Amino acid sequence: MNKSIKEVEEVIRKVLKKDLKEILEIYNQGIEDGLATFEEDIKDENYINNWFSLHSGRHCAFVATNDQGEIMGWASINPYNSRAAYYGVGELSIYIHRGFRGQGIGQQLLHVLEEEAKSQDFYKLVLSTFPINTLGQGLYRKLNYREVGLFKNQGRLRGKFVDVMIMEKLLFDQDYYLLNTKEHN
Repeated sequence: MNKSIKEVEEVIRKVLKKDLKEILEIYNQGIEDGLATFEEDIKDENYINNWFSLHSGRHCAFVATNDQGEIMGWASINPYNSRAAYYGVGELSIYIHRGFRGQGIGQQLLHVLEEEAKSQDFYKLVLSTFPINTLGQGLYRKLNYREVGLFKNQGRLRGKFVDVMIMEKLLFDQDYYLLNTKEHN
């Protein structure tokens, strides 16, 4: 039986190589559930090793573990766009193990991820979510992410077209953006 988040000693830390098997399991749950990714093919060790190599610097990842050392969920900052103008924009991913969803783990992971993003010169986080993922959207709205728009029929999942909602969060107050804008004459 899984304990609630309030009954466990939660630790959030950066991902280590030893975490990859459990991270892969959680990601594959997300693929199987069809609520958070267009991916349909279960991923393997090569996939997760490549993912890890891309998340050890500025674009990083965190895990939430319980007092038994189980990974309850993970979150990452991913590249949004390779153009220099988007250097401060990161795209986030977050996946929670089926047995721990709805217990506040996502909120804790996102708080840590946002603080790390600020320290790595990100000023905005964006995400894509399926409109049917109401649990995820509730989390994002609770943490002041706003809906930017909806891409209709953005991709296919299990043979059906699926819409994608785009959400964003500015990580600093308005003064930051005003003070860091150069006027062009």
